[in-house]
Amino acid sequence: MPRSLWLLVIGMIINVTGASFLWPLNTIYIHDELGKSLTVAGIVLMLNAGASVIGNLAGGVLFDKIGGYRSILLGIIITLTALSLMVFFHGWPYYVILLAIVGFGSGIVFPATYAMAGSVWPEGGRRSFNAIYVAQNAGVAIGSALGGLVASISFQWIFLANGLLYAIFFLVAFFGYRNIQATVHSVALVTQKPAVKDRTKFTALAVLSVAYFLCWAAYVQWQSTIAAHTQTLNIDLKQYSLLWTINGLMIVLGQPLLSAFVKRFAKTLKTQMLIGMGIFMVSYGIAASAGEFTGFLAAMIILTVGEMLVWPAVPTIANDLAPKGREGFYQGFVNSTATAGRMVGPLLGGILVDVFNMPVMFAVLLGLLVVSFFITMVYDRGLKYGTDKETAEHVA
Repeated sequence: MPRSLWLLVIGMIINVTGASFLWPLNTIYIHDELGKSLTVAGIVLMLNAGASVIGNLAGGVLFDKIGGYRSILLGIIITLTALSLMVFFHGWPYYVILLAIVGFGSGIVFPATYAMAGSVWPEGGRRSFNAIYVAQNAGVAIGSALGGLVASISFQWIFLANGLLYAIFFLVAFFGYRNIQATVHSVALVTQKPAVKDRTKFTALAVLSVAYFLCWAAYVQWQSTIAAHTQTLNIDLKQYSLLWTINGLMIVLGQPLLSAFVKRFAKTLKTQMLIGMGIFMVSYGIAASAGEFTGFLAAMIILTVGEMLVWPAVPTIANDLAPKGREGFYQGFVNSTATAGRMVGPLLGGILVDVFNMPVMFAVLLGLLVVSFFITMVYDRGLKYGTDKETAEHVA
């Protein structure tokens, strides 16, 4: 990988490590420390996710207008300002307002980083986006582990540690990203061939994003309804936390095996996604019948293999489909779709479990994954690539 991509990877690890100090503990803090109900906690987290959706879209547009360096710095400054205030003002309702601002600011950073990664190493193809994806998961693993230790001392230290890590991220971005040459084209200066071609590409991306949304709505159940379900089966929190530790370690350490698998069995991104979605279905089938820790462990291992195939593929396809000057917008669009899935998923799962039961919820999840599989099969049917063999290979 080029040095510029390594800098983006390092920045993403620091960024997500900081965020992961806070996000796993949000519900606990709102419920136990602020004394609010779980329903209120859910609404607060939805506000945070909704602000992130807006930030994702804004970050993509800003990348196209002012470039990746300025967009990322703006997102960091907004987030860092809110986190600095949170050190002193973390009572009700200040926490809710500042958490929404954090969601908006961090939302700007992600699509700008993905768009920048695609621009600095275009010949890397899916490898650029896979590197950022691995960096995110390394940050989640580190932040979640350290966050629990820090929170056991004091929640006040959580806010301080989060702010300090974002300050480090700001320094990395300010000094390290300044000289990164990411190719950004002004939309107004680019002469497109037929406009209908771009509309067709965006239509394909929008259709694929529906499948992406459904996959995320299903995946996030592991952090909500399935997490609660494991507690009813007397699986303790340490064992449940171990599932996510294994998830993070597999993603970081399993890349050589994944690369070999992709080269042999998934030579196009579409095939890679379809295989991943099929693996998701197997995982949820096992989880639905699991009654003890070993069953959920097997389901998590299989789920992780599926996400390693699906999650990096979508931003890569977005980059391939994006017309010149619209790379940021396309990344913002798919990032906002994923965030929307994470926002709606817990509410959907909670309603299904409360009104019906866990078996019905698992059946609905499998149905959503089947729908996403067939959507992915047909999303690119209207695309015409002409002689652009490289793009056709990536997206097909």
